[in-house]
Amino acid sequence: MAKDYYQILGVDRKASQDEVKRAFRKLAHEHHPDKGGNESKFKEINEAYQALGDSEKRARYDQFGSTDGSQGFGGGGFPGGFDPNSFGDLGDLFGNFFGGGGRGRTQRGHDVETELFLSFKEAIFGVSKDIPLHKTNACARCGGQGAEPGTKLKTCDTCKGKGFTIATQRTILGSVQMRVACSACDGRGEKPDKACSECSGSGTTRGRKVLRVDVPAGVEDNMQMRVRGEGESIGAHGEPGDLYLRLRVSPDSRFTREGTTIYLKKKIGFSQAALGDTVQVDTVDGLVSMKIPPGTQSGDELRLRGKGVPHGRGRGDQIVVIQILTPTKLDKNTKRLLEELNLRED
Repeated sequence: MAKDYYQILGVDRKASQDEVKRAFRKLAHEHHPDKGGNESKFKEINEAYQALGDSEKRARYDQFGSTDGSQGFGGGGFPGGFDPNSFGDLGDLFGNFFGGGGRGRTQRGHDVETELFLSFKEAIFGVSKDIPLHKTNACARCGGQGAEPGTKLKTCDTCKGKGFTIATQRTILGSVQMRVACSACDGRGEKPDKACSECSGSGTTRGRKVLRVDVPAGVEDNMQMRVRGEGESIGAHGEPGDLYLRLRVSPDSRFTREGTTIYLKKKIGFSQAALGDTVQVDTVDGLVSMKIPPGTQSGDELRLRGKGVPHGRGRGDQIVVIQILTPTKLDKNTKRLLEELNLRED
């Protein structure tokens, strides 16, 4: 029976993608093995999110009961309880039915998703980050081959190196010959002469791995980065999954950002605005001098070229939004001078 991923995440089938994501984050935080959580539960939660966190995979799951559509005939949909999943790779089934040959598809490990938190400046200029992950990794002792170092792999006696065996399956179409992955060598076609003492021949171990990731300049909040081959490993049995990093950029108290443009509010005095001045302005590169033209109005935007976000063609600009401070405490002499100036608009 197919797993109910909605039930695993504790969300309704009509839940939005954001609701699914929030449920996953809460449960993943609660059950993360590094925080004393249940490892098998954490893996189940991650599997459910891989199915429901992507809108296309979720649509297939809603329609077929799986993310690849392979369950679409299950659950009694075909007479006699016919289950296409028992055939493994349908491409192999019909390839053999019409006289095809060769091994099946390469197996692939599960993808892994986690969050990576960045400061505003790290997102602007890029950064290298160490990310601790708790997952299945290729065995460090045997390099994922499953064989004790110094020993060799030998041809599997069961499948004679083919990686599959021929089985006969009774279906609604009658008896059909099909290829199935060799259970003795897990479809590899070869076995270790002596199993690795660390992983017992599986080629994988589960544990903590610290991965250094280079985040490019100019990333934005909620972007997703893919690191190929750093998901769950299945050793020499196939390819590892990918690691997906959801970027979380902390806001800055001084700056805001729109694309490659950075915005900053700058307060100046009434005299500076009227007469002009040179002031010091914060940028992500540090303090720089900026001229205030005479007659500057509150809300005017002054541009600092090349002080924005790096991009393929150079850097964006920084826009300084002027805010003119009106004095609140005036002595008698200042009041008299302002009254004489009579700075009013009709």
